[in-house]
Amino acid sequence: MERVALVQMTSGPDVAQNLAYIEQQVTALAKEGAKLVITPENCVVLGGRADYHHHAEPLGDGWIQSKMANLAKECQLWLVIGSMPIRTENGVTTTCVVFDPQGQRIAHYDKLHMFDVDVADGHSRYRESETFTPGDKIVSVETPMAHLGLTICYDVRFPQLYSELAKRGVNVLLVPAAFTAVTGKAHWEALLRARAIETQCWVLAVNQCGVHPGGRETWGHSMVISPWGEVVASLECEPQSLVVDIDLNQVNEVRTAMPVLSHTRFHNQLIV
Repeated sequence: MERVALVQMTSGPDVAQNLAYIEQQVTALAKEGAKLVITPENCVVLGGRADYHHHAEPLGDGWIQSKMANLAKECQLWLVIGSMPIRTENGVTTTCVVFDPQGQRIAHYDKLHMFDVDVADGHSRYRESETFTPGDKIVSVETPMAHLGLTICYDVRFPQLYSELAKRGVNVLLVPAAFTAVTGKAHWEALLRARAIETQCWVLAVNQCGVHPGGRETWGHSMVISPWGEVVASLECEPQSLVVDIDLNQVNEVRTAMPVLSHTRFHNQLIV
């Protein structure tokens, strides 16, 4: 069994306040024996374009990344920052960053799919592409406890990404998110369970929650889903952390009984 933890939070534009909450929660979760802790998308800063661009750091260089690296080292755990703004020569990406228990940055993933959508809520218009540059690489990272597949929020609507991660041997899929209240109520659990069932992986999905400064509202309901598609633990819609013991042997058991990955006929394009 591996003990994992999700930090559900209500981030805003105040970086110091967000980081203080993350530090408090991660420290407490380490005392509960968590070996892997995941925070939501935009956990470091959730605001407008100016906020993201102001606080963006070059990858591997900046006080925010240094603070999170030190936190992982002090707590002796794997820490996944769901996403934070990273400055590149091509613009600012929204990037998931993975630190090991020695405080080393082991991997990063730039969100592939931009949330350019109209939603029937108070915010109404979402255009991530006006703030962020999309990534262009699929990323997984092997750790002593699991082979992690890195994804972010809107990615969950694109099953091809998850199928590719499963082909690479991933057994735990991470979905840090800032899913809106409207789309979350309609689709959050259904999409997450579908990705777990299709890939026969554990899914660890950690969301932002509640009403944020500026009026944006997110759904919360962070959850852990088994390779059989069962929700084994979940939260409601307030800042809170979730600790769960997952059995990675279940991945092999499910895949042996129903070898979906070997049954697929889409390894090569079918001829019509």
